[in-house]
Amino acid sequence: MTRHLNKLEAAFVIARRDYTATVFSRAFLFFLLGPLFPILLGVLFGGIGAKVASDSERVRLAVIAAPADFARLDRARGELAALPGASQFPLLKPMPRGTNNRSLLAAEAEPVIAVLDYEAGMASLMGKVGPGDPLVGQVRLMVDRARVGSTPIPEIGLIPLRQTAGATRNAREITARAGQAMLFLLTLLLSGMLLSQLIEEKSNKVIEVLAAAVPVESIFIGKLFAMLAMSLTGIAVWMTVAISFLLLFAPGLFAVLPVPAIGWPLFLLLGALYYGMSYLLIGAAFLGIGAQASTAREVQTLSMPVTMGQVGLLLLANFAISDPHGSAGIAAAAFPLSSPFAMMARAALDGSVLPHVAALLWQGLWVALMLKLVAAWFRRSVLNSSGPRRRWWRRARKVGEALP
Repeated sequence: MTRHLNKLEAAFVIARRDYTATVFSRAFLFFLLGPLFPILLGVLFGGIGAKVASDSERVRLAVIAAPADFARLDRARGELAALPGASQFPLLKPMPRGTNNRSLLAAEAEPVIAVLDYEAGMASLMGKVGPGDPLVGQVRLMVDRARVGSTPIPEIGLIPLRQTAGATRNAREITARAGQAMLFLLTLLLSGMLLSQLIEEKSNKVIEVLAAAVPVESIFIGKLFAMLAMSLTGIAVWMTVAISFLLLFAPGLFAVLPVPAIGWPLFLLLGALYYGMSYLLIGAAFLGIGAQASTAREVQTLSMPVTMGQVGLLLLANFAISDPHGSAGIAAAAFPLSSPFAMMARAALDGSVLPHVAALLWQGLWVALMLKLVAAWFRRSVLNSSGPRRRWWRRARKVGEALP
């Protein structure tokens, strides 16, 4: 008992040292400002998208038709473009009979995307278009609608209900995917720093002093929980700013969010717990992998496969959304590294609480096991006083040379 208390005390001392050195530094301020750059990029690309949309509104389709035919076609175009969910219909540019089609397509002053020759319900389209081009379908809809004449589009009678099982399921799937995405982004953004945690200590031999003073398990536990506390501090600041911004500028957004099956208070609590478990599980693995690196270049080499592995975990956890009770969903929930993501989706889709208690205990067991394994791996491969271990292929070659 006393031995375990000594390990925890040593881990607490290391965690407090690392947390204080990280949070009370100038670099942490830049870390807190980090999410502003994706937001600025989103605003920038949003402006580019709006510019592209405004440019698409200027796309024109030249129509060679009599005034009466053009009026019917333009009215059909307006009715179709006003339908909810309708794609962007090109603006129609009237041209008199006898206009040369090819000269219209070659003109650069007021360019048109194609030329529609329309008369008495008969139409031909000239331009760089093919059978599967969306413009062909839009023109076909406009011509068919123009043939109907002035008959209005019939209204559909509505019998509104407050909720249906299908609508509830779809809404909860949206919440499940959003919860998974948020959990994945936070873990991806914050856990990668653990790859380089021990480089400085290894380069200036501090790690050897620490390992001589305290157990290696305490070093790993302290550093892992210090980084978890640092990430939670950053998340708390970001969430406070985001919620304040939404309350000021979009207060009605919270009322339209799909309610998870387990309820918002428990869903948010489970989100925090699953983030902690995800960070500890993936962070323990990253800490063990990064501890084998000696330079920043080696860490950069490890970053790409590590990131791809995290993406693979998210893809595995996605099975829990479409079929949480099926074999794939159960496998995603049982595999420790993908379990937090799968159970986060389950919280949005299923109102049962006991599976989450079992999942948290299961994940906590794997956190302890992984810390034990990576500490033993680090002690054997890095702190081995007998010098570098002989590579297996060199041993095999020497054995082969010794054979007759």
